[in-house]
Amino acid sequence: MKNFDIHRPDEAIRSSIIDKIDNLTKPKGSLGRLEELALQIGMIQQTLSPELRKPCNILFAADHGIEREGVTVSPREVTWQQLGHFARGGAGINFLCDQHGFRLVLVDAGVDYDIPSGHGIIDLKMGRGTGNFLHEPAMSLEEWEECIIRGAGVVDMVHADGCNVVSFGEMGSGNTSPSSMWMHLLTGISLRDCVGAGAGLDNPGVSHKLDVLQRSLDNYTGSDSLEEKLAWFGGYELAMAVGAMLRAAELKMIVIVDGFIMTACMAAAARFCPEVLDYAVFGHQGDESGHKLMLAAIGAKPLLLLGLRLGEGSGAVCAYPILQSAVNMINQMDSFAKVAVTKYF
Repeated sequence: MKNFDIHRPDEAIRSSIIDKIDNLTKPKGSLGRLEELALQIGMIQQTLSPELRKPCNILFAADHGIEREGVTVSPREVTWQQLGHFARGGAGINFLCDQHGFRLVLVDAGVDYDIPSGHGIIDLKMGRGTGNFLHEPAMSLEEWEECIIRGAGVVDMVHADGCNVVSFGEMGSGNTSPSSMWMHLLTGISLRDCVGAGAGLDNPGVSHKLDVLQRSLDNYTGSDSLEEKLAWFGGYELAMAVGAMLRAAELKMIVIVDGFIMTACMAAAARFCPEVLDYAVFGHQGDESGHKLMLAAIGAKPLLLLGLRLGEGSGAVCAYPILQSAVNMINQMDSFAKVAVTKYF
């Protein structure tokens, strides 16, 4: 797998950032998570005056062989139909990106449809959907490695355009199934607690999904290699997101993590490079049943709790104004030393 040279932010500046935050005209700690975020962003950027530039939401789309086993209420064609919808505008992620000034970057990672050119969708198609991991690997190790490289390349593109804060979204019917498998493999949490309703399964549907995933796990004949397991039970869009997250951290960008599926991708990225978590801001705790458990397992503190389960990067983009408030706080608030206010803590 491609190596990423990710380092924890240099600690030398930490005390100076804390001193600046603590001496703004407010009681110490009174702006809570905004102060924590200002510190994190200042550490990432190694400055007392951080800034957020040209935010992007990169959405990877792909289909999944396991969808053929009835693990989702969304038929396969919804993937390419929604990807086209995103390109035309009018979907959930479109209004959020428009509202918060995000560039939406759409990537065909492996959709089971020949999408015509000229719609602004980047063609990085690895195939027309993965293999059905109930019976065979979803992808080969070679495909996994290529997905990592391709995902990283998309981040290179937006970074070259001046972006320093990025979120990731996904579209793919059935993709909570590979995400549940990854959650189980990465955290050791029982598979039962990793499996939820996805796009809207009822209780019998969730039971069927769990049965399919458990049989898939029982049928695994690969090695103990984490890479092989993630490839076997993965998805093209998930693997590209892992590569994208790792590259963004290598470039010292802020990574806003979306819901259940993207948290599984960040958990995978952190197994290869734990330092990636220093660059991650977890946008929200979604409504998929396993998300809260997975966030806790990797020590993540989400910003929002809105009952979201749309995906597409929607929760991450919703959280962006909180990051902007943190940056505005450290840059725009006066210090006690600057104005005639007695320090009152």
